[in-house]
Amino acid sequence: MKMAYKQRKGGNFMLGRILGGRYELEEKIGSGGMAEVYCAHDNSLDRPVAVKILHEAYRSDLEFIEKFHSEAKAAARLAHPNIVNIYDVGIDGVDHYIVMEYVQGNSLKEKLRQEGALDILTATQIAKDIANGLAHAHAHNLVHCDIKPHNILMTPDGHAKIADFGIARAVTESTMTYSGNVIGSVHYFSPEQAQGGTITPKSDVYSLGIVMYEMLTNQLPFTGENPVSIAMKHIEEEPTPPSSLRSQIPPMLEAIVLRAMNKNPDLRLSSFDMIQALSNVEANLSVAQMNDDPDATQILPRSKNATLPPRRNIRQNAMNQSSTKKPARKTFIQSKLFMFGLIIFLVMGIGAGVLMAFGGTWQNEEIPVPSVVGKQLNLARQILEDAQLRVTVVEIYDSNIPAGEVVKQEPPAERNVKPGRFITIYVSKGGETIEMPDLVGLTKLAAVERIQKLGLQVGSIYEKESEKDPGTIVSQDPAIGTKINRGQTIDLIVSRGQTVKPETKTIAQPSVEKVYVPNVQNINLEMAQYNIENSGLSVGNISYIESLQATDTIISQNPAPDYAVEAGTKVDLIVAAAKEVEEEMPGEYKPFEDNIPTPEDEGEKFQ
Repeated sequence: MKMAYKQRKGGNFMLGRILGGRYELEEKIGSGGMAEVYCAHDNSLDRPVAVKILHEAYRSDLEFIEKFHSEAKAAARLAHPNIVNIYDVGIDGVDHYIVMEYVQGNSLKEKLRQEGALDILTATQIAKDIANGLAHAHAHNLVHCDIKPHNILMTPDGHAKIADFGIARAVTESTMTYSGNVIGSVHYFSPEQAQGGTITPKSDVYSLGIVMYEMLTNQLPFTGENPVSIAMKHIEEEPTPPSSLRSQIPPMLEAIVLRAMNKNPDLRLSSFDMIQALSNVEANLSVAQMNDDPDATQILPRSKNATLPPRRNIRQNAMNQSSTKKPARKTFIQSKLFMFGLIIFLVMGIGAGVLMAFGGTWQNEEIPVPSVVGKQLNLARQILEDAQLRVTVVEIYDSNIPAGEVVKQEPPAERNVKPGRFITIYVSKGGETIEMPDLVGLTKLAAVERIQKLGLQVGSIYEKESEKDPGTIVSQDPAIGTKINRGQTIDLIVSRGQTVKPETKTIAQPSVEKVYVPNVQNINLEMAQYNIENSGLSVGNISYIESLQATDTIISQNPAPDYAVEAGTKVDLIVAAAKEVEEEMPGEYKPFEDNIPTPEDEGEKFQ
């Protein structure tokens, strides 16, 4: 079984290791500037997975590590047939890793190296798959930031899956600089990325336009001697029209590519509009192929010098063999008339499709987009259609907006556009309903983290005297099992422990208030300090010792838990410190001398 990565030598010291107690590394299948990828076996679910492990150079970059985990967890919420699923993210010792779906197949980059320029219908279908995956991510407020053929995996049945969601945004935000060793995927990133500007979903659309250009021509639109010169071309130069490199590219498809690569993000198609436009092209090309006409998809006549993709078409070969037989004259004339009529029909149909998809690009008239935010879907659709505009509807969860009401629109109100332009309206589905979890007994920190992971909001937090350990949740509102919407506010009541009344003494003496020592073992230092101080005690000496226990968690305490002591007594703590990890591994393995990716690793060098 081969994945969409190139097998490399070295790194075998990791094989056989089990991460997180379940992922057994079996084979190294890839290596890049940021991480190494292994084929592994999930022993818990008995299935193959791909595990990406960060290089050692990034272990000390706390900001990078934080983004790596937060973005990976966010991407794990995506579930779409055109996105490689992320199953898990974790830490094992000093290694940070992501567990992903194992895809059996090559990357799109490998496909281009083997086949050259793809046939037009295949390129259109792959681009549509990528646009579908991006639209799903963009609807969940995630931007990939690193769309390129290397990150597109091809399944055995020819469909495309976007890989590297989760790490891409973290990598781009923390490492893409002009002066450093890493500058991102310079051949594919957008002008705003090159300028260090704001990255939006339209940045992914630009990169998709570059990928389409390469699929259709087997060339990149911008090349240069160094990354900075290439970046400047993204900012300043216009690409050579792809039809000048391959005359068979339909005008409608070329218009989609060039519009996706517009320097101004506001003038690019959205990922949702890309799906519609590519669907129109795909429909016309599919009709032509069903009628067995090799030229019907080409719109422009074939040139003798045109660059053709090095592909073998079994169906076409069968046609060529059968064409050696001399047909009857009547059948021959009928076939000619049929093909002539079909070509006329396709030219007219595709021409109409271009006008519809791009809102009358060749018309001079422009109209302002009416505002439909806050209006019900049916009324919003009617207003836009009355203004000679077309509507794309995207449903999203929003607990603050009633179901069926428009939350936002693209382009925004009062923007001037051509008649027939697609306007995307985002319609609320209301709040996504979930069941209120049981938070009672959790620490305050754990409860807050659980609330945020569920997409809920932390409301008021109160304290009250309770028999429960200080710092643990006593009660919650809403109650356990209540049906609630994502985004809803959750109030918590936290125990501050129980004050112990002084015992009655037979001999009169000044009363001394005593309290019980809280149990802070196996929780982190910050929460331990909070619990001790809230119990009327104070933190004494803090000692650190190496331990396999989680770093900064309490190993032991003195006085012991539940021991009655005078208020203000100091509690000494012993805290776990990270166990030292040897820098060099046994055997012949030697650490990497640097982490600078080679042009071949990044796919930047083309023959």
